[in-house]
Amino acid sequence: MKTSTHEYKNVRKYYNEMGAAFLLYALVLVISICVGRPMKPGSGQTLLLISPMAPFLLIILAIFRHFQRVDEFVRLQILENIAIAAGVTAGWTFTYGFLENAGFPRLSMFTVWPVMGAVWGVIAIVRCAAGR
Repeated sequence: MKTSTHEYKNVRKYYNEMGAAFLLYALVLVISICVGRPMKPGSGQTLLLISPMAPFLLIILAIFRHFQRVDEFVRLQILENIAIAAGVTAGWTFTYGFLENAGFPRLSMFTVWPVMGAVWGVIAIVRCAAGR
């Protein structure tokens, strides 16, 4: 399937917005950890340690804006990818909950989004390679 110039421009805008948001997120994350962890516990430390959520909202905004720019077919594919990724992630977290009962180490909630994002990416790559 041939990609139109309009679709290419949409994807390029998305990658630029997402890339900038991720870079800002990484920068704020590193600063918040380096400065926030040694701070005395309190509201200042808490606010600094959750500050990476501000650029994370820019990541969500980039996804939303991309979703608004694409046509209905691409929207459907994106929603299917997210639904499959959510199902796989739900199955993994549910299964791992039972494994924790069996003595496996507890996992941080920080593992959920990377798993879902990775599954979402793999699904998109497989679908792209398959021409879907």
